[in-house]
Amino acid sequence: MIDLAALTSLQAVATYGSVVSAAEALGFTPSAVSQQVKRLEKQTGVPLLERVGRGVMLTRHGRHLVDAGSRLLSDLEELESGLHRQAGAVAGQLRVAAFSTAMRGLVAPVVRRLRDTHPDLTLTLAEREPWDTIDLVASGQTDLGVVHSWGDVPLAIPDHLATTSVARDVADVIVHREHPLAGRGRVTPHDLVDEDWIATPEGTICRQWLTRMYDGTGRLPRIAHQSMEFDSHLALVRAGLGIALVPRLGRQPIGDELVAVRAEDPVPTRDIVALHRRSMTESPAVTAVLGALTGA
Repeated sequence: MIDLAALTSLQAVATYGSVVSAAEALGFTPSAVSQQVKRLEKQTGVPLLERVGRGVMLTRHGRHLVDAGSRLLSDLEELESGLHRQAGAVAGQLRVAAFSTAMRGLVAPVVRRLRDTHPDLTLTLAEREPWDTIDLVASGQTDLGVVHSWGDVPLAIPDHLATTSVARDVADVIVHREHPLAGRGRVTPHDLVDEDWIATPEGTICRQWLTRMYDGTGRLPRIAHQSMEFDSHLALVRAGLGIALVPRLGRQPIGDELVAVRAEDPVPTRDIVALHRRSMTESPAVTAVLGALTGA
């Protein structure tokens, strides 16, 4: 009989490309993941991983087992969700991943209320970037994710994931109170072409949106400083080092030194979306969490 826990470990190796990365995602040690894969090889009687340089890759047998095993795990997940639905039980453990501002401004308050309403439900939280969250939910390493999509910047979501619209968030241009734009009621990208920006690193969704915002100006945003955290953006603006585009969700109070100016043409908006595997649609726990998120 194939060990389902070992199958999950092999699936994680296939998803993350290495035993070390799989172990990190699963919360195990690399040694534990290696032992589970070896146990699976002993059970099946075929090699599942082969060493390539300093890493590993799945053999033909390993790839077949992961592909077929994914369907098996999905069927078992759907069966379990249906049983919980019949019992009407909002219980068990759900793994939830969300981006940082959603964790602060949305998930944390919701989980606090859910814990009081459903004491038999345990939620384990992890802060992840949207593309990581999608991969984690798609591969079964996380049960429910909260991601964001800025304007027309695409976010690829696999077909076997279901999405639920949670909210729409707006970002403001944050400037120091002594900045010339501080007295403006609103600004457009044309007003910002000569400004120094504090922005997230290249390749992030927020940075992609800031670049798209400049379409039609004939310019690119002038990035002076980079930081992943919006709290750091506020600190740098407070120090007079530039301006920043900061969403309202999860935003700390800006205080008297900073001013939030509304941006237009386009208005910087992002859609907040929750996603889960379709095999978990019947789960009362998933339904309860989605209801709490959309009603927050």
